[in-house]
Amino acid sequence: MAHLSRSRAPKNWPIKRKETKWTTRPSPGAHPKDRCITSSLMIKEMLHYASTTREVKYIVSSKSILVNKKPILDFHLGIGFMDIVEIPETKEAYRMILNREGKFELIQLKKELENLKPSKIISKKVLRGKKIQLNLMDSRNILVDRDVYKTGDTLVLDISKNSIHAQLKLEKGCEVFLLGGKHMGTHGKVTEIIQEKNLNEDRVLIKTQDSQFETLKKYVFVIESKFLEK
Repeated sequence: MAHLSRSRAPKNWPIKRKETKWTTRPSPGAHPKDRCITSSLMIKEMLHYASTTREVKYIVSSKSILVNKKPILDFHLGIGFMDIVEIPETKEAYRMILNREGKFELIQLKKELENLKPSKIISKKVLRGKKIQLNLMDSRNILVDRDVYKTGDTLVLDISKNSIHAQLKLEKGCEVFLLGGKHMGTHGKVTEIIQEKNLNEDRVLIKTQDSQFETLKKYVFVIESKFLEK
């Protein structure tokens, strides 16, 4: 089905729930439905380049908007956290983030960060020849020679070169952003990582300027604050 009821749309979509009955459903891709917003909604509700789906289709057919250096070819395409959106003709460039209310928001992309995209390692496996495959949150797979990366770490990718620019380790004192749970949209520092032997999910203690709380490791995204600054 190509449409989704607005009342059942993910809570992080910045839309009016009762404006119309239907909205565009994300197509299967790099991000799960509850972790992305469709390019159609982004073009209409965030960039304000169109007011109808017909206008969105025209823009998409012109290949004038890029996501992570590739043109949008499907108005159902899901765009998620840390994706880079560019409009070369107008020299506009943005990064998709979640704001303090846990809603998707586009922020101006800083020149020095225009090719850098952080992505979380969600799993890894050993291939033939002892190559290590790192599986990332945005469905990318990266092959590395040395097993120095851990699940939960973040890789800062240079998407213009398709290479690893930096590694951000999930460890005590690191900066993190929360992508789920009741504290979604919160930025803080890790004070402790609690490894659970009898449970499937480790827990992490987070400290912010005015509070301290516990959350699940799966919600934690290691990041430097410069990637969130407006």
